[in-house]
Amino acid sequence: MAIEVTPAVLPHLVVDDAAAAIDFYVKAFGATELGRVPGPDGKLIHAALTINGSTVMLNDDFPEFNGGKSTTPKALGGTPVTIHLTVTDVESKFAQAVDAGAEVIMPLEDQFWGDRYGMVRDPFGHQWSLGQPVREVSPEEIAAAMQKQ
Repeated sequence: MAIEVTPAVLPHLVVDDAAAAIDFYVKAFGATELGRVPGPDGKLIHAALTINGSTVMLNDDFPEFNGGKSTTPKALGGTPVTIHLTVTDVESKFAQAVDAGAEVIMPLEDQFWGDRYGMVRDPFGHQWSLGQPVREVSPEEIAAAMQKQ
């Protein structure tokens, strides 16, 4: 029997407490847990969720496998990566994330590219943006608006 492979790009998050992160993502983003694999000490060596129809993988931090260095956003002083969710009800989804414990980085606002958009940081240091297209904008209008920024 052949193994079916579906090409994909999936974020794989490293966090300090993967079990708590799963609970947060369920509350904040309506995630569905697909599974988790605990190691002998109970730390999760792998877990998978679906968020907004896409798979997100995560695991606990294991500095012992990275030359003694932690690789969580908090340990690194932040993250250069933002995970974006396009949603159909951005007001309620944004509020849900904040109510679950996310920190607002950028409040929801209508943006020049046509989305109502905002950003949050989860309790584990990962950045998320949430956006909902609210109007069509031509490339020319976007270019003109960018000149004003």
